[in-house]
Amino acid sequence: MSPNRSFGEMPMPLFSPAPDDVAQPQTPAGSGPAARPAKAAPSYLADHRARLRERFMQGGASAMPDYEMLELVLFRAIPRQDVKPLARRLIDRFGDFNRVLSASPARLAETEGVGPAVVTELKIVEAAAQRLSRARVMHRPVLSGWDALLDYCHTAMAHREIEQFRVLYLDRKNVLIADEEQGRGTVDHVPVYPREIIRRALELNASALILVHNHPSGDPTPSDSDISMTARVAQAADSMGITIHDHLIIGKSRELSFRAEGLL
Repeated sequence: MSPNRSFGEMPMPLFSPAPDDVAQPQTPAGSGPAARPAKAAPSYLADHRARLRERFMQGGASAMPDYEMLELVLFRAIPRQDVKPLARRLIDRFGDFNRVLSASPARLAETEGVGPAVVTELKIVEAAAQRLSRARVMHRPVLSGWDALLDYCHTAMAHREIEQFRVLYLDRKNVLIADEEQGRGTVDHVPVYPREIIRRALELNASALILVHNHPSGDPTPSDSDISMTARVAQAADSMGITIHDHLIIGKSRELSFRAEGLL
């Protein structure tokens, strides 16, 4: 959120239909020529896919460029076509593997060759990555696992195209008991309601909070409205005996901690 951006009061689904990724003409039963079996992929494609999978199993993701990792994901969505050109188009358009996975369904569908099957496969992989990183922090002491918490926040929020505001609720032992999205907005604005944050904390019997939001611009520098909003939440929390441990702003490649910067 740049210095001129602001939090405000309130907004959302976006899922646009797209054509099938592989259109297969259908012949009605009992009419026309006898149905022929689905055409197998050319042998060179099968060999390429086998080699790519073998390289992944031997060397892992670190041994592969982003477009090849994307190919592996696309294999399941498009079983009988060369997906390398599509993988490269997606990387060229969105920048890297993470940004492809995090792109909205509507934006993905704008890319030539992307239909519902591809969108679904990408969103499954994104959800799996988020669930895995979330499992490493939920119901565990947060302050002693700070690096895992930062990894989770980056996985969940760093590549979002719109601002998202989350609150992490902790119990008396600083164990993370809930992670909830409190607001979602535009590229530079998200609605935040301090009274709702505190009301939810009381419902959960939370003793402490960590505020988290992302800056789609990539720059985690706080704006004046970020600072004033944090002060309002902290004041409301203090009146109820609830501690604000930190407010994290997640950028593309780094985060900013209000506590570390002396802003909290």
